Amino acid sequence: MKIAYDSQIFCAQSYGGVSRYFCEIASRIAKEPGVQVSITAPMHINAYLEYVPSGIVSGFRAFNTDHFQTGSGRNYPRLALRGLGLLIGDWMLRVKSPDIVHETYFSPFRIGPWRGRRILTIFDMIHEKFSSSFPNSDKTARYKAQAAARADHVICISKSTQRDAIEILGLNSEKTSVIYLGFDLMNTAEENVDKKVLAMHAPFLLYVGNRGGYKNFTSLLISYAASPGLRTDYKLVCFGGGAFQSNELQTIQSLGLNNAHVMQFGGNDQLLAALYQRASAFIYPSMYEGFGIPPLEAMSHDCPVVCSNTGSIPEVVGDAGEYFDPIDTGNMRAAIERVLTSDSYRKSLVAKGRERLKCFSWDRCAVETLDIYRKLV
Repeated sequence: MKIAYDSQIFCAQSYGGVSRYFCEIASRIAKEPGVQVSITAPMHINAYLEYVPSGIVSGFRAFNTDHFQTGSGRNYPRLALRGLGLLIGDWMLRVKSPDIVHETYFSPFRIGPWRGRRILTIFDMIHEKFSSSFPNSDKTARYKAQAAARADHVICISKSTQRDAIEILGLNSEKTSVIYLGFDLMNTAEENVDKKVLAMHAPFLLYVGNRGGYKNFTSLLISYAASPGLRTDYKLVCFGGGAFQSNELQTIQSLGLNNAHVMQFGGNDQLLAALYQRASAFIYPSMYEGFGIPPLEAMSHDCPVVCSNTGSIPEVVGDAGEYFDPIDTGNMRAAIERVLTSDSYRKSLVAKGRERLKCFSWDRCAVETLDIYRKLV
């Protein structure tokens, strides 16, 4: 059986969860007997492909075009390189004539040969459920619907995402399957970790990732500011998502908070691991997630999880978290305080988190994905 992954995500993403997913499963599936795996990615920009076993990747990493900017700020060389990579990748797939083509993102047209079976993975339905958070020019939702319609089978990364995809896209439930993502423990080495973090002895709550829209960070700020105990005894530390924007700084100030209360860091996995290890609790106020890796990262570092009770989050976290209603800031504040004021409860969440991590592995993800391929051929 010949299995091919197209070039879409690898021409568009240098780093990120989607390209990481395809590298993880392709590397494992390639080890199975009777299977030939190829990632067709000419002129790609993806860093993860360098670590995929030899013989799988057809293509090379193109030069960095980030520093080529036009006066309007648009990166035409990178767009041109991406388009050329997609065209060459389409031709290479036609030559390979695989039995299975697993499309790596959402294209309005079929890439590669017409023969063979098509697989698509849907990671979330955020563009559909929170359309106001995206510009009118964003065509992700439209292209996703077209890709799902032509696919022979659609893999969803959670039951929540599967339900939303069936409802919004009108998919036949028999055409879909749920396969959970894997999870790797992060590197916990502390070399090159920001000295400000290592020197920070005050207790703190940790928030990770982007902060806009459905991520619901403003509600966390309101909950934190409304609790005398939290704002007096704990800092709120944010990792990633870029420096605070002017509107965020205004919100922070309007709530009577300052940079002694709320801090932002950016950096690598070593820094994030150090923050997880030191945090009193990890807070996940998102209104919706297709899966949600950060709670698992927190559990891997014995950091108790306090999270929303919506979307796929309860499906992933299970009994290893304290839940709150993300639109009720009082409920959120009470949940955080419950965890912080009970040492025994914090320890029980940590213990349950260690058990919960056993449910997620890339090996299982790859085996279940290969099973889908075999049923279609």
